[in-house]
Amino acid sequence: MELIQLTSDYEMKLFDCGDAALNGFLCNDAKLFLEHQLARTYLLCDGEEIAAYFCLFNDKVSKLEVSNSAWRKIKKLFPHSKHFGSYPAVKIGRFAVSLRYRNQGLGVKLMQTIKRYLREDKGYSMFRFLTVDAYLTAVSFYEKNDFKPLASEGNKGNTQAMYFDMKLLPRP
Repeated sequence: MELIQLTSDYEMKLFDCGDAALNGFLCNDAKLFLEHQLARTYLLCDGEEIAAYFCLFNDKVSKLEVSNSAWRKIKKLFPHSKHFGSYPAVKIGRFAVSLRYRNQGLGVKLMQTIKRYLREDKGYSMFRFLTVDAYLTAVSFYEKNDFKPLASEGNKGNTQAMYFDMKLLPRP
């Protein structure tokens, strides 16, 4: 399998993860998000087939958008002189595994790859957290991957805001 970055000239292949919104994003919106510099999408390809994909964009963890208990936990991660109203993050905007590749541990391996990739990236800016608005049906997957809830209650419809502290990863 090979992880590739979606480009504007990539010839999109069929993809079905069983969720119309996730399928639709990849087929209809991923290239537009790239064109408008909103998000980068990555494809995990098995030969000519897309086994999984994810997209990343900038985010923040903000005091105004999380529960008081989650904010107290986040503030404790920083010295008092570095208590700000928000902290930089990268968001997993979409994350999907094809039905054909489900229940083979691919999602966990891909999540580890994302974390490692972001930790090793030599980009121009820094961020502390990896965030996601997890479907309620996928919360346990993210919990197994060490994500914590950002809100104790009041989910946004069918999602739960969650975060992972990138500082927990070993340095490259």
